[in-house]
Amino acid sequence: MRKAVLSLVLLLVFSSLALAQRQPYSGPQMNHPTGLGIMIGEPTGVSFKHWFSTKNAIDAGLAWSFAGPGEELHIHADYLWHIPLRSSDPVVRRTNFYIGIGGRVRFENDSRFGARVPLGFSHFIKDTPLDVFIEVAPIMDLVPETDLSANGGIGLRYYF
Repeated sequence: MRKAVLSLVLLLVFSSLALAQRQPYSGPQMNHPTGLGIMIGEPTGVSFKHWFSTKNAIDAGLAWSFAGPGEELHIHADYLWHIPLRSSDPVVRRTNFYIGIGGRVRFENDSRFGARVPLGFSHFIKDTPLDVFIEVAPIMDLVPETDLSANGGIGLRYYF
């Protein structure tokens, strides 16, 4: 069961990579499309993001969930659409609202697999290869039973 669920998550990540549109970069992520960092909240762990264009990216997380009866391993992957905030303020122009669709697996006594819909804001810090983000993600578990829950947190990523 765990291998099948993990295979589904990996399939989601690699199919997102294959289907993504390759467009020239023109935003803050132009020279640094791949980021790695931390996320704190539910779950807490490592965050990965790769930009395909100024509007599309995938993100993934390998983290620990503390919401269950014990510490559970949590893996998620999402395809994201970004909407830059429009403003004359240069700080606001480096901020994006995003929405996405993806999946998550939480390994515990009765491992769970479900769909997530992340919503959040990411902000590129001026003159650095860093972004900060805040996110909430409603989740609908599909296996072993249908259940609703949510993730949320803040994070920081370094782009290289």
